[in-house]
Amino acid sequence: MIVGLASIVGLQTARIFAAEGVRVIGLAGNRAHFAARTNACHEVIETNVHDAGVVEVLERLGPTLGARAVLVPATDQAVLHISAQRERLEQWFHVPMADHTVVRALLDKAEFSDLTAELGLRTPQTRIVSDQASALAAGGALSFPLVVKPTVKSRHWRRFTGSKVLLLHTPEQLADVVAEALPAIPTLVVQEYVEGGDEQLLTCNAYFGRNHQPLATFVSRKKRQWPPHLGIASYAEPCLDAEVRDTAVELFTRAGFSGLAYVEFKRDPTSGRLLLIEANVGRPTGRSAMAEASGVALMRTMYADALGVPLPPVASRSQRAGGASWIDLRRDVMAAVHYWRRGEVTVAQWVADLWKAREHAVISAKDPVPFVFELAQSAKKLLSRALRRVVRRTWVQADK
Repeated sequence: MIVGLASIVGLQTARIFAAEGVRVIGLAGNRAHFAARTNACHEVIETNVHDAGVVEVLERLGPTLGARAVLVPATDQAVLHISAQRERLEQWFHVPMADHTVVRALLDKAEFSDLTAELGLRTPQTRIVSDQASALAAGGALSFPLVVKPTVKSRHWRRFTGSKVLLLHTPEQLADVVAEALPAIPTLVVQEYVEGGDEQLLTCNAYFGRNHQPLATFVSRKKRQWPPHLGIASYAEPCLDAEVRDTAVELFTRAGFSGLAYVEFKRDPTSGRLLLIEANVGRPTGRSAMAEASGVALMRTMYADALGVPLPPVASRSQRAGGASWIDLRRDVMAAVHYWRRGEVTVAQWVADLWKAREHAVISAKDPVPFVFELAQSAKKLLSRALRRVVRRTWVQADK
């Protein structure tokens, strides 16, 4: 049961399990979303997956399934709601994740900042802002530019900005963002920006068993993002980096975590130090499918462990050299154009990357409809924006 099918993460997860012959049911906030058009699901149910009501929906569905399903949330909000109410769900579902206090400490960026400080792990200088006074203090204590993000991703943040995070260069910008955002978003995380290109961003996906030990790990490197530099990976490649893997394992084992885990680092190009940026837990990420395509049975290990059946062989849970590069084609085209204009990538380099990409976020020969709808929905948005620009230009000329 995938909660949050209307997303690239939900789509990829459905395809992974369907390829293994597992019956998949998807809960989607928007049935018309391109990802919800997949043929990987036995059934797709439209319901709000972002608020606490999703627990009641799952309670109603549970008795109709015929067997306990493995519950896989695909968004942070779904993770929090399911984790907080797992006692109500465990009669009908396997919920493979740690205690709620641990999940919250790793997922909430304010609590995560406290946890990493307690564990003595290196992070960028960070402050938690809840009013103008704390914003003023953060602006005085930290070095600009600063990254601002919500403690937990929510619809309020998505309404406030389409960006994952905001990059601010002056105290005045910080004051303006805080004044506009705080009425709907109680707390913000303000963090010093770590210089360096996208290739300095390294990630580790892992699954931890009930004894908090890693059962599968996979390290990758971002190469391009959309939006550029501060967005979500549009192209990534496997990367054997023992320091990244070992630091990720240390974080989650010392936190007492079990379940799916993801952590992002950035290597400071000046000092070479590895700085811990953020974690996502309890759910797959975009690179989970990349791990599977690279021969690391990340999701299959989670599924087997949840059911209490034998795990995949150790060899298929360990990362080896090589593997499959991953691309979100539509977003990577936009990212490549941006970097090309700035001389950061050539057409030949991008074509070579495209040739190497063996795992696509949306494109699939066995499941082609989602990509067709993604292109159609994107074309509709572009047309709508173009029409709005024409209307605004006409109004301006009429005023003159």
